[in-house]
Amino acid sequence: MSKLLLQALRCEATPRRPLWIMRQAGRFLPEYRALRAKASFEEVCADPEIAAEVTLMPVRRFNLDAAIVFADLLSPVAALGVNFRFDPGPVLARPVASRAALAALAEPAAAEVAPEVYAALRLVKRELDPGTALLGFGGAPLSLAAYLVQGRGATGFPALRALLAADPVLFGDILARMARLVSAYLIEQHRAGADAVQVFDSWAGILSRADWILHVRPHLLALLETLVEAGVPRILFANAAPYLAPDYAALPSEGLALCWRADLPALRTRLGDTKALQGNLDPAVLLAGPEATRRGARTLLERMPARGHIVNLGHGITPDAPLESVQALIDVVHEEAAR
Repeated sequence: MSKLLLQALRCEATPRRPLWIMRQAGRFLPEYRALRAKASFEEVCADPEIAAEVTLMPVRRFNLDAAIVFADLLSPVAALGVNFRFDPGPVLARPVASRAALAALAEPAAAEVAPEVYAALRLVKRELDPGTALLGFGGAPLSLAAYLVQGRGATGFPALRALLAADPVLFGDILARMARLVSAYLIEQHRAGADAVQVFDSWAGILSRADWILHVRPHLLALLETLVEAGVPRILFANAAPYLAPDYAALPSEGLALCWRADLPALRTRLGDTKALQGNLDPAVLLAGPEATRRGARTLLERMPARGHIVNLGHGITPDAPLESVQALIDVVHEEAAR
C-alpha cells in the first residue's frame, strides 16, 4: 500500500494531505499517562516492548499517517559514555565542555548506539498498518551539543554560546562528533524499519545567522549528506528560527518542518514544488478547543498549497491538549479531501 507521507515527501500528488503530530507518542494520551503511573520515563525508553507500545498508541486511537518511534533526543549519547538522568528533562552528570572531555567520549559502532530504539522500530514495523509510515528521529548536531555543553536544558544555552566565543575550534569539533553519531544512529534506524527520519534542530534559533552559517551549517550539511548517501529520506525540523528559514530550505532534505513562527505559505511560494514542507499550526491553538482548532486548521489549509504539504503542528503537542482538538484537526484534513 502506498504511504501518503512518503508520496508527499516526494512532492507527488496525493489523495489528501498526510498528517501526523510531533510528540504524538505519549504526553497528552490518557493511556500513556496510565502507563507512566507504573513506569518511569527512563524505563519506558529502555524497554523496546514498552517503547513500541507507546509508539503505536496514537495511531491506534487516531487516523494518523505516520508513527514516530518513542525515544529521547539524548538516547544516542549514552553510547558515548555520557551519563544523564531526567529531572524532568535531561541532566548530565558531567558536561562535555573541554577538549579532554570530548577526547574521553567512546567510539561506539553504529549497532551499539541506542540498540533499544532499533529493537522498538522492528517491533512497531511488524504491528503497523502497511499504509502508515514509520518515522525515526534524532537530534541535530547543535541541539545535542547544547545539552552536552550546558549539562541540562537552559534558556538560550549560554554555556554553549560562551564556548563558541572562547574556543570556536572546540565548538566545531563537538558538533562534528555529534554529526557522526547521529548519522550512524539514523542510518541504523532506517535499517531497522524507519521509512524516513526527522532531524530535530530543537534549538536552531539560539545563534545569530552569521554564527549559524559559519559554525553550525557545515556539520548539519555533513549529517544530511551522509543520510542521502545511505538512501535515508529526511525531514529537517528547525525550531524558533524563522530568520533562518531560507537557509534551512537550502539544505539537502526531502522535507522541511518549521515552527509556527515561520510563514510556511510564503516559503512555498519561494520554493515551488522542490521540497516538501511540514507544519505548522501553533500547538497552543489546540488548547483553545476543537472549534478554534478547526478554524486554525482550515486557515492553514487555505493558505498552504496541498502538493508536498504534510500537516503537523509547529512544535510538539502539549500534554494538556484536548483529545477533541486532535480529532478536530484530523477531521478538517479529511473533510478537505472529501470536498
